[in-house]
Amino acid sequence: MPSLKKLQTSLSLTEQAHKSIKRYILAKNPGADDRLTETFFAEKLGISKSPVREALNSLQSEGLLRIEPRRGAYVHKFSGKEIADLYDLREALESFAAMIVPITPELVNTLQKSVKRTEDLLVSKNKASYIEEDIFFHHSIVAATGNNELLRVHNNLQDKLWLCRCQTYQLTSSDTPSAHRNIAEAIARSDREGAKKETSSHIRFVRSALLHAWEAEQLNRAGQSSDRSLS
Repeated sequence: MPSLKKLQTSLSLTEQAHKSIKRYILAKNPGADDRLTETFFAEKLGISKSPVREALNSLQSEGLLRIEPRRGAYVHKFSGKEIADLYDLREALESFAAMIVPITPELVNTLQKSVKRTEDLLVSKNKASYIEEDIFFHHSIVAATGNNELLRVHNNLQDKLWLCRCQTYQLTSSDTPSAHRNIAEAIARSDREGAKKETSSHIRFVRSALLHAWEAEQLNRAGQSSDRSLS
C-alpha cells in the first residue's frame, strides 16, 4: 500500500498532489463516510492547501470524490444505475479493443501469464491483488491497441470500477480465470469475433454479480435501519 510522502519532483504541485491523492484513495479505499480534508493531505504531502484543493476538485470531476462545502471530500458512493452504466461502457470499449488490437506474441504471452496469476490469486483469496490482476488483463488489451484516447477513457473507467468493486464486490466471480483464458486463447488464434464475444460475456457476468452484491448490501442496510428504529 503506498503511503503519502512529501513531494519533490519537477511536476507542478497540483499534478503531484493529484497523483498522490488518487493513489492514496485507490490503495486505502476509505469508506464513503470517511472525511478527507485539505488539511490532512496538505500536512502529509508537505504543501499548501491551494494545490490540494485543486487536486480534490479535479478528482471530483473524474467521478472519484464528492466534495461537500465546509465539510470535506468523500469517496464517491456509486448507485446501482451508475454501476450498470459503467459496465455498459466498459463492455463497449473492451469489445471494440478486442476487434482492433494488433495481435503479437508479446501480447499473447502477457495475457497467458496474467491468467495464471489470476488462478493463483483466486486460490489464495487475495481480494485486492485479484482485482488488480483482473484490471491488468483488460488494461493490457486496451493499451496494446495503441489508441491513446481509448486508453485514457478506459483508465478513468477502471479507477471508478476499482472503487465500486472494493466497496461491494465479493470474490464470487470464480469464473474469471476461465473467462480470461477464453479471451486470451481467442486472441492467440486471431479469432477477433470470438474474443469480442468472450469479452462481452465476461463483463456482463461481472456486472450482474456486482449489481447483486450492491442490491444485497442495500437490503442489509435497510434492515439494519429498520431494526434501529424499532429498538
